[in-house]
Amino acid sequence: MSLFLLLPILYLILLGDKSIIIEQRISRIYPHENLFSHIIGQIDDNNNGISGIEKSFDTELKKNYLPLKLTVDTDIQYLIRQELKKSVEIFQNLGSAAILMDINSGDIISLVSLPDFNLNKRESIKDLNYTNKITKGVYELGSVFKTLTLAAAFQNNTIEPETKFEKLEKKIFCDKYAIAEYDKKLPSKLTAEQILVRSSNIGSVRIAQKVGIDDYSSFLKKIGVLETIDFDIEEVGQPINFRWGKCKLATVSFGHGITTTPLQLAKAYGIISNGGYQINPTLIYKTRNLNEKKQILNNGVSKKINPILRKVVSTKEGTAHFADVYGYEVGGKTGTADKTKNGVYTKDKINTFVSVFPISNPKFLLLVLLDEPKPSKEYVYNYRDGRPPYKGNWRNTAGWTTVLITGNIIENIGPILATKY
Repeated sequence: MSLFLLLPILYLILLGDKSIIIEQRISRIYPHENLFSHIIGQIDDNNNGISGIEKSFDTELKKNYLPLKLTVDTDIQYLIRQELKKSVEIFQNLGSAAILMDINSGDIISLVSLPDFNLNKRESIKDLNYTNKITKGVYELGSVFKTLTLAAAFQNNTIEPETKFEKLEKKIFCDKYAIAEYDKKLPSKLTAEQILVRSSNIGSVRIAQKVGIDDYSSFLKKIGVLETIDFDIEEVGQPINFRWGKCKLATVSFGHGITTTPLQLAKAYGIISNGGYQINPTLIYKTRNLNEKKQILNNGVSKKINPILRKVVSTKEGTAHFADVYGYEVGGKTGTADKTKNGVYTKDKINTFVSVFPISNPKFLLLVLLDEPKPSKEYVYNYRDGRPPYKGNWRNTAGWTTVLITGNIIENIGPILATKY
């Protein structure tokens, strides 16, 4: 505190008024202010943790045990946050979030949710938009679930990547509800691999029907999508329960009518892509023996899924070419979902992209979410494959929003990952 600010206090002391008592207090200062707000959490006026790590490890921190070491990287956290902030300038989104995780250990290298807040102000925050979107946000996430559907089929040896699906309709009905393709130009005959690459809704329904309700629901439970996750901080969301049936199986297959948190989705993709080994996402650094990991999926699941995820990014038929950053061999899957408000679907979107890289030897998983982005009609899209720039876009899908931001993030953090991890 500067001398100028101390002068009024000194004058009061010199008055000699016995009603004035000077007390010493410990006050925590957070040098990074907003950067780790959703991770560190808040304390009250008595230095008691009320959210985040501050709450979960309140006792340990007060007893002066060994310093608590987090897995997060300050430099990478800063760069990801900056790119998420730029997304607002392009797409006018309500909020955004990202998680970067070591796909083999579960260590979280970065976790950002915007808007965030300055921990030093100790403000009471009631606006739900400040919720930790990665851990507590519960969303329908759309086509990112198609990867889980195909993985369930591989796990149960139901189909192979080259299995052909013929006579795929453009629209089917379940009870009185219609399920349609988002792309009316999709062929009526696709392989299982093409169903994921080209993000076919009807094809995903057909795959799920082959797997069946029991095996599919069991698979989702095994990879941690359906139940509340056990995590280092208490701010975690609870997926909404539902009753399985033929129509529910159909809609869940392409990510409609099922909710989970982005944290749980990241865990699921990690297991599917890392050889089928169980991982538990964590913010706390631990010494562990990765040779003692537990394999919960067949090894063949990752071997079949990963090359397909690469084609989603690397081929013109895929939906994620803006994330094809040279040298990083990115694979992934897009998801575009309508938000529900008061139980009614709206035109507002949740756009998600889950990426894994390098896909031939997976090490990192990056999930990026944009909350209510708007199409950008003035933004100039620069293709990474040499095609001429494209100005303006009316599509409000993940491939034209979240994928772009993901590509920019990987381009910026890639050199740090290459040298530090």
